[in-house]
Amino acid sequence: MSDPTNHRKVEHIEILQNDPETERSGKAFDQLHLSHRALPEVDLKEVDPSVTFLGKRLSFPLLISSMTGGDHQDLRHINRNLAEAAERTQVAMGVGSQRVMFTHQQAAQSFTLREVAPSALLFANLGAVQLNCGFGIDECRTAVNILEADGLFLHLNPLQEAIQPEGDTCFAGLGKKIGQIARQLEVPVIVKEIGCGLSFPDAEYLCAQDVLFLDVAGTGGTSWSRIEHHRRNTEIEDDLGLLFQDWGIPTPVALRNLAPLRDLGVTLIASGGIRNALDMVKSIILGAGLTGMAKPFLEPAMESADAVVEKIEQLRTAFTTAMFLLGARTLRDLHGREDLFQ
Repeated sequence: MSDPTNHRKVEHIEILQNDPETERSGKAFDQLHLSHRALPEVDLKEVDPSVTFLGKRLSFPLLISSMTGGDHQDLRHINRNLAEAAERTQVAMGVGSQRVMFTHQQAAQSFTLREVAPSALLFANLGAVQLNCGFGIDECRTAVNILEADGLFLHLNPLQEAIQPEGDTCFAGLGKKIGQIARQLEVPVIVKEIGCGLSFPDAEYLCAQDVLFLDVAGTGGTSWSRIEHHRRNTEIEDDLGLLFQDWGIPTPVALRNLAPLRDLGVTLIASGGIRNALDMVKSIILGAGLTGMAKPFLEPAMESADAVVEKIEQLRTAFTTAMFLLGARTLRDLHGREDLFQ
């Protein structure tokens, strides 16, 4: 594994396993209290948490957020278990950055997942900054085609790149290039942060560039700044990655800030610090169309697809129970209903 991009992905998994403080637990969602209905006036058996996203029906609004992929047995194992579980439970899944397969051809095997997920909603993934490093529409199409994806995540990670020893930090003029890809690509482009949140000015600019799907990916979950802190190898030791480990916009704040864009046809995805079904419900109330989690699925995915399925089924049961206790039969009874907060 001489390729640095491939090796970095393995290091990321090891750091996530060995440093529990990468999980920041910002608890921004805990400040939002749901209003219990002692008389919900609905039969639990009739509660339907399903949603249709990009033309595919999901059993409930869960996205297994982007994690990993590369030329390593563990990375292939994780992705296949996640994809198989997504297929079996009818939820969505995004893969980790596919940049690695352009420098390490064998890494593409970890992104060929349709064999185990023939009908699942799958999202390809590339770092948006790579559009300033030689990537263009051809690479985006290749990433989509390898996965046979339903959409493409272009992720924004300026903080991670700034902390990362080998980071790419030229974000100048990137918005227009993202817009060019969004207009040329045959599947929808979803722009997402990776744990620092999207501000209204950035989201509004992306909307003007014809990007109509945004994953706010706020603070509160995994800190990639802290992860890259462990990988810094500077002549003078610093704590830059630790200083910025909680930098950014909490997910509930980002969702509220971006709410006006929904009237312009923008679909919001919530991720970042979502760790249970109640966080998911709160995100839907705040206007999200899907809710994403990554870290909670890592350990189960290292075990088996069955373990991932078990975790998803627990989430779906809890999500449906919360809907019942709010008197909601369908997601339409939750979406945008901030009166359901106390």
